[in-house]
Amino acid sequence: IVWAMEAELKALEDKIAQLVQLCARLRTENTHLRQQLANAQNEGKHLTEKINGARGRLEALLDQIPEDEA
Repeated sequence: IVWAMEAELKALEDKIAQLVQLCARLRTENTHLRQQLANAQNEGKHLTEKINGARGRLEALLDQIPEDEA
């Protein structure tokens, strides 16, 4: 009976160790994903600013085109 109990405790210990490793790996992955998300958000913001700047320049150019007097 004692050896069976020890075997169960060892199996439980192994499962807990696996869980701890999984948590550490997921924490690292989560940190990496958060950094990727922040980078993507910053890039999106930068691209939006570039689009708005290009829109402004295009509108300014369109305003310089004379109206058709036909």
